Amino acid sequence: MILPADRDPRLVTVRRGGSLTDEDHHLLALWASDCAEHVLQLFERERPEDRRPREAVDAARAWVAGSLPMMECRALGGHAMGAARPLRGAARFAAYAAGQAACVAHVAEHDLGAAAYAIKAVAADAGVEAGRRERDRQRDRLPAQVRSLVLEDQERRDPICWGVFSP
Repeated sequence: MILPADRDPRLVTVRRGGSLTDEDHHLLALWASDCAEHVLQLFERERPEDRRPREAVDAARAWVAGSLPMMECRALGGHAMGAARPLRGAARFAAYAAGQAACVAHVAEHDLGAAAYAIKAVAADAGVEAGRRERDRQRDRLPAQVRSLVLEDQERRDPICWGVFSP
């Protein structure tokens, strides 16, 4: 479970009573897509014929561009997570990262799910230190506009994200 029991209103969209703007929501979705896409090859080398995780990453970007409705984007995220279920290790985590990235369109807080699963994928493939380098790579790619928000959220939710954001 990567969603907190107590929601941070800064990560809830304005139309749902929070303070997250559409622009920042889009930045979170693009960052999550980047996190997921960076590890997608870990899934694709095991299941090259299964396009569901890649379609989920593409869907998140299409949602940001305004060419895909949120509900379709979220559904494609669910399909990517379905691709993950029968797998183990890096491939499983990479598919979950893609699914989480697409689900950011529905709930912005899924951004950390995409990031955390991507870190877990790298760590499962290449070890804990590689996972830390992936975490640092992700942080380096955070858009300045949402950087402090994401870093604070990582600290707050690290315990429910398997400690992947810790030093």
